[in-house]
Amino acid sequence: MIADLMDNLRVALNGLTVNKMRSALTMLGVIIGVAAVIALMSVGEGAQATITDQISSVGTNLLFVVPGAITMHGGVQSASGSAATLTYADAEAIAESGNVPDAAAVAPEFTRGTQVIFGDSNTNTSVTGTTSDYLGMFELAVARGRFIEDRDVDGRGNVAVLGYQAARDLFGGFDPLGQKIKVSMPDGAGGDGASEGRRVPLTVIGVLEEKGGSAMGSADDTVFVPISTAQTKIFDGRNARGELMVTRINVMAVSEDRAEAAEGQLETLLRARHDVAPDEEADFSVINQADLLSMANEVTSVMTVFLGSIAGISLLVGGIGIMNIMLVSVTERTREIGIRKAVGARKSDILLQFLMEAVVLSVVGGTLGVLLGIGLAQIVDMTGVMDSVVTLDSVLLAVGFSLAVGLFFGIYPANQAAGLKPIEALRYE
Repeated sequence: MIADLMDNLRVALNGLTVNKMRSALTMLGVIIGVAAVIALMSVGEGAQATITDQISSVGTNLLFVVPGAITMHGGVQSASGSAATLTYADAEAIAESGNVPDAAAVAPEFTRGTQVIFGDSNTNTSVTGTTSDYLGMFELAVARGRFIEDRDVDGRGNVAVLGYQAARDLFGGFDPLGQKIKVSMPDGAGGDGASEGRRVPLTVIGVLEEKGGSAMGSADDTVFVPISTAQTKIFDGRNARGELMVTRINVMAVSEDRAEAAEGQLETLLRARHDVAPDEEADFSVINQADLLSMANEVTSVMTVFLGSIAGISLLVGGIGIMNIMLVSVTERTREIGIRKAVGARKSDILLQFLMEAVVLSVVGGTLGVLLGIGLAQIVDMTGVMDSVVTLDSVLLAVGFSLAVGLFFGIYPANQAAGLKPIEALRYE
């Protein structure tokens, strides 16, 4: 049995090497298809790994309270509104001892985008008003100077801490500590006389180390100020009732295991404060970091499968190419088939010979495609535009699919060849 198989493999290889160019062009479809599957799936896996790392970089015991309800559409969360429903008093209530027993720290924030200026340099960036707990909660580190302290919040201090990229954009290689920057005020904001031509001067007291992006934004391209300063001096941070608003309340649970319990306690407290019945849709949402990670993995997994499916179409095209070339090969070698049958070759021998040719085309093309796909993934990774991760699953899937394509599209031509009658084949011109 093994000897017969090796003989058929030798005959199949001889048949393919007779027309090297045609065999190479036939394999090209498989090579491109396999390479596309591996490359695109590696990009999808890379995106999933990047997002997972970003979310996990600040732990899975963080909870984010945001204004408006969040609904699910096909597994993706979306906000149904952006009403200013959260207040600074809500954050204070959460931080008050006993209200949320499983909350270890609370850091409200008030964030707006605006222009920040130093001399002739300026940048459009996010200005985030927050408190001292923000630093440790998001595992940020101060490279120079210090972060915002309680005394800055209590005194509505005109001070600022620059993220890594914000410092580079404004100061280049110069030391920003002690320098004054100016933050543009939107129309109608401020009102305590702290502005100079609709700009608020702030003294830089610190610069953060580079952190990189996360699921909740990037600290690198942010200017941090005391939340009281952001709410009253830079922006109009009051609602129609005169209450100080916040754009988000960040809450750190005492542990990852207690995050779900803390989420329930937050829901209960804020529903009571906002006078929302248990069966009514809340005007706020609590996002669990673990749920965010699970949702991100689900979305990126679907994206990876989608990319792989698109690339798989090229493999099908390559399979059709194999079938066409094999049908041509059967026609060209009709007399050869007749001679083989006349000297005793069985139908199964002819069937196996042509089937082996199709499989060899698929296996060789698949192997070259794997090498090309891994190479493309490495090139994408080296560009730094996006990460790519080649997994064993994607390689096995691509190779297995290429082999299945070779078998599927090789059966019909092989069966056509095996079904030829010896006398008619010998008479064929």
